[in-house]
Amino acid sequence: MKVFSKNQLQRYPIYLKFFKELYEDGVTEISSPKIAAELGYSEEQIRKDLQAISSEPGRPKKGRSVAKLIETIESFLGYRDSAYAVLVGCGHLGSALLNYPNFDDMGLTIVAGFDVSPNKVGRDIGGKHIYHMDEFATVFPTLGAKIVVLCVPADHAQDALNMAVEKGAVAIWNFAPCHLNAPTGIVVETVNLASSLAVLSHRLNSKR
Repeated sequence: MKVFSKNQLQRYPIYLKFFKELYEDGVTEISSPKIAAELGYSEEQIRKDLQAISSEPGRPKKGRSVAKLIETIESFLGYRDSAYAVLVGCGHLGSALLNYPNFDDMGLTIVAGFDVSPNKVGRDIGGKHIYHMDEFATVFPTLGAKIVVLCVPADHAQDALNMAVEKGAVAIWNFAPCHLNAPTGIVVETVNLASSLAVLSHRLNSKR
Protein backbone atom coordinates (compact mmCIF):
# COMPACT_ATOMS: atom_id res chain seq x y z
CA MET A 1 0.00 0.00 0.00
CA LYS A 2 1.36 3.39 -0.98
CA VAL A 3 2.03 5.89 1.78
CA PHE A 4 1.14 9.53 1.16
CA SER A 5 2.39 12.44 3.25
CA LYS A 6 -0.07 14.94 4.68
CA ASN A 7 1.34 17.69 2.46
CA GLN A 8 0.90 15.48 -0.58
CA LEU A 9 -2.70 14.65 0.27
CA GLN A 10 -3.44 18.34 0.75
CA ARG A 11 -2.25 19.10 -2.78
CA TYR A 12 -4.74 16.83 -4.53
CA PRO A 13 -7.82 19.03 -3.85
CA ILE A 14 -5.83 21.97 -5.23
CA TYR A 15 -5.06 20.00 -8.38
CA LEU A 16 -8.70 18.94 -8.64
CA LYS A 17 -10.05 22.48 -8.41
CA PHE A 18 -7.55 23.63 -11.05
CA PHE A 19 -8.39 20.78 -13.43
CA LYS A 20 -12.13 21.37 -13.07
CA GLU A 21 -11.64 25.03 -13.98
CA LEU A 22 -9.66 23.97 -17.05
CA TYR A 23 -12.32 21.47 -18.05
CA GLU A 24 -15.05 24.11 -17.75
CA ASP A 25 -12.95 26.36 -20.01
CA GLY A 26 -12.76 23.64 -22.64
CA VAL A 27 -9.17 22.53 -22.01
CA THR A 28 -8.81 18.80 -22.69
CA GLU A 29 -5.09 18.16 -22.04
CA ILE A 30 -2.51 19.62 -19.66
CA SER A 31 1.22 19.08 -19.19
CA SER A 32 3.25 19.15 -15.99
CA PRO A 33 5.15 22.34 -17.01
CA LYS A 34 1.84 24.16 -17.50
CA ILE A 35 0.50 22.92 -14.16
CA ALA A 36 3.73 24.02 -12.49
CA ALA A 37 3.50 27.48 -14.04
CA GLU A 38 -0.06 27.95 -12.76
CA LEU A 39 0.18 26.40 -9.29
CA GLY A 40 3.76 27.17 -8.33
CA TYR A 41 4.84 23.58 -7.66
CA SER A 42 7.91 22.05 -9.28
CA GLU A 43 7.42 19.91 -12.38
CA GLU A 44 9.08 17.01 -10.59
CA GLN A 45 6.65 17.28 -7.66
CA ILE A 46 3.65 17.37 -9.97
CA ARG A 47 4.79 14.34 -11.95
CA LYS A 48 5.42 12.44 -8.73
CA ASP A 49 2.01 13.35 -7.28
CA LEU A 50 0.05 12.46 -10.40
CA GLN A 51 1.93 9.26 -11.13
CA ALA A 52 1.35 8.09 -7.54
CA ILE A 53 -2.40 7.83 -8.16
CA SER A 54 -2.56 7.16 -11.90
CA SER A 55 -1.91 3.99 -13.84
CA GLU A 56 -1.45 5.96 -17.06
CA PRO A 57 1.81 7.82 -17.72
CA GLY A 58 1.80 11.34 -19.08
CA ARG A 59 2.36 11.67 -22.81
CA PRO A 60 5.42 13.65 -23.96
CA LYS A 61 4.51 17.19 -25.12
CA LYS A 62 0.78 16.52 -24.67
CA GLY A 63 0.60 15.67 -20.99
CA ARG A 64 -2.52 14.12 -19.52
CA SER A 65 -6.23 14.14 -20.18
CA VAL A 66 -7.92 16.72 -17.94
CA ALA A 67 -11.12 14.65 -17.72
CA LYS A 68 -9.14 11.56 -16.71
CA LEU A 69 -7.21 13.54 -14.09
CA ILE A 70 -10.47 14.75 -12.56
CA GLU A 71 -11.87 11.21 -12.47
CA THR A 72 -8.66 9.79 -11.00
CA ILE A 73 -8.33 12.37 -8.22
CA GLU A 74 -12.01 12.23 -7.28
CA SER A 75 -11.82 8.44 -7.02
CA PHE A 76 -8.58 8.58 -5.02
CA LEU A 77 -10.00 11.12 -2.56
CA GLY A 78 -13.26 9.22 -2.23
CA TYR A 79 -15.33 12.09 -3.60
CA ARG A 80 -17.39 9.70 -5.72
CA ASP A 81 -18.47 7.61 -2.71
CA SER A 82 -20.53 9.69 -0.33
CA ALA A 83 -19.66 9.38 3.37
CA TYR A 84 -22.24 10.40 5.97
CA ALA A 85 -21.37 12.60 8.93
CA VAL A 86 -22.99 14.41 11.82
CA LEU A 87 -21.85 17.71 13.32
CA VAL A 88 -21.58 18.33 17.04
CA GLY A 89 -21.62 21.97 18.14
CA CYS A 90 -23.84 24.19 16.02
CA GLY A 91 -22.49 27.60 16.99
CA HIS A 92 -21.15 30.13 14.48
CA LEU A 93 -18.56 27.79 12.95
CA GLY A 94 -20.76 24.70 13.13
CA SER A 95 -23.69 26.53 11.53
CA ALA A 96 -21.42 27.80 8.76
CA LEU A 97 -20.31 24.23 8.02
CA LEU A 98 -23.91 23.01 8.05
CA ASN A 99 -24.74 25.70 5.47
CA TYR A 100 -21.69 25.03 3.31
CA PRO A 101 -23.06 23.90 -0.07
CA ASN A 102 -20.07 22.05 -1.54
CA PHE A 103 -19.43 19.16 0.85
CA ASP A 104 -21.50 16.82 -1.33
CA ASP A 105 -19.09 17.49 -4.19
CA MET A 106 -16.30 16.28 -1.89
CA GLY A 107 -18.02 13.05 -0.96
CA LEU A 108 -19.22 14.24 2.45
CA THR A 109 -22.88 14.49 3.42
CA ILE A 110 -23.70 15.98 6.81
CA VAL A 111 -27.04 14.49 7.77
CA ALA A 112 -27.72 16.09 11.17
CA GLY A 113 -26.39 18.31 13.91
CA PHE A 114 -26.27 18.08 17.71
CA ASP A 115 -26.20 20.90 20.25
CA VAL A 116 -27.41 21.86 23.73
CA SER A 117 -28.70 25.38 23.03
CA PRO A 118 -32.49 25.84 23.12
CA ASN A 119 -32.01 28.27 20.23
CA LYS A 120 -30.58 25.49 18.06
CA VAL A 121 -32.25 22.24 19.14
CA GLY A 122 -35.34 21.33 17.13
CA ARG A 123 -34.46 23.67 14.27
CA ASP A 124 -33.09 22.91 10.83
CA ILE A 125 -29.82 24.55 9.79
CA GLY A 126 -28.78 24.19 6.17
CA GLY A 127 -31.51 21.57 5.78
CA LYS A 128 -30.11 19.45 8.63
CA HIS A 129 -32.16 18.77 11.75
CA ILE A 130 -30.52 19.72 15.05
CA TYR A 131 -30.94 17.24 17.91
CA HIS A 132 -30.11 17.71 21.58
CA MET A 133 -26.85 16.14 22.71
CA ASP A 134 -28.84 14.06 25.16
CA GLU A 135 -30.27 12.26 22.10
CA PHE A 136 -26.86 11.44 20.57
CA ALA A 137 -26.60 7.95 22.01
CA THR A 138 -29.94 6.88 20.55
CA VAL A 139 -30.09 8.96 17.35
CA PHE A 140 -26.53 8.69 16.00
CA PRO A 141 -26.59 4.91 15.43
CA THR A 142 -29.74 5.30 13.30
CA LEU A 143 -28.30 7.87 10.88
CA GLY A 144 -25.81 5.68 9.02
CA ALA A 145 -23.00 8.12 9.77
CA LYS A 146 -19.43 7.08 10.56
CA ILE A 147 -17.84 10.55 10.71
CA VAL A 148 -18.34 13.13 13.46
CA VAL A 149 -17.43 16.77 12.90
CA LEU A 150 -16.53 18.43 16.21
CA CYS A 151 -17.09 22.18 16.55
CA VAL A 152 -17.33 22.25 20.34
CA PRO A 153 -15.23 24.19 22.87
CA ALA A 154 -11.88 22.60 23.65
CA ASP A 155 -12.89 21.52 27.15
CA HIS A 156 -15.78 19.46 25.76
CA ALA A 157 -14.03 17.96 22.74
CA GLN A 158 -12.52 14.85 24.36
CA ASP A 159 -15.83 13.89 25.96
CA ALA A 160 -17.59 14.38 22.62
CA LEU A 161 -15.02 12.19 20.87
CA ASN A 162 -15.37 9.47 23.52
CA MET A 163 -19.14 9.42 23.12
CA ALA A 164 -18.91 9.41 19.32
CA VAL A 165 -16.48 6.49 19.27
CA GLU A 166 -18.53 4.56 21.82
CA LYS A 167 -21.57 4.86 19.55
CA GLY A 168 -19.80 3.77 16.37
CA ALA A 169 -17.93 6.72 14.86
CA VAL A 170 -14.74 5.69 13.07
CA ALA A 171 -13.46 9.14 12.06
CA ILE A 172 -13.37 12.53 13.75
CA TRP A 173 -12.93 15.85 11.94
CA ASN A 174 -11.92 18.10 14.80
CA PHE A 175 -12.26 21.89 14.68
CA ALA A 176 -11.74 22.30 18.43
CA PRO A 177 -8.39 23.96 19.28
CA CYS A 178 -6.95 21.01 21.19
CA HIS A 179 -5.25 17.64 20.85
CA LEU A 180 -7.55 14.64 21.14
CA ASN A 181 -6.74 11.08 22.19
CA ALA A 182 -8.51 8.35 20.26
CA PRO A 183 -8.41 4.56 20.35
CA THR A 184 -6.28 2.72 17.81
CA GLY A 185 -8.04 2.52 14.47
CA ILE A 186 -9.98 5.77 14.87
CA VAL A 187 -9.03 8.43 12.34
CA VAL A 188 -8.69 11.95 13.77
CA GLU A 189 -7.94 14.98 11.63
CA THR A 190 -7.62 18.29 13.46
CA VAL A 191 -8.06 21.56 11.60
CA ASN A 192 -5.41 23.77 13.19
CA LEU A 193 -6.37 27.36 12.46
CA ALA A 194 -3.55 28.67 14.64
CA SER A 195 -0.92 26.83 12.60
CA SER A 196 -2.40 28.03 9.34
CA LEU A 197 -2.49 31.62 10.60
CA ALA A 198 1.11 31.31 11.80
CA VAL A 199 2.22 30.32 8.30
CA LEU A 200 0.26 33.21 6.81
CA SER A 201 1.69 35.71 9.30
CA HIS A 202 5.26 34.50 8.77
CA ARG A 203 4.95 34.75 5.00
CA LEU A 204 3.41 38.20 5.29
CA ASN A 205 6.15 39.45 7.62
CA SER A 206 8.89 38.03 5.39
CA LYS A 207 7.72 40.33 2.61
CA ARG A 208 8.12 43.48 4.67
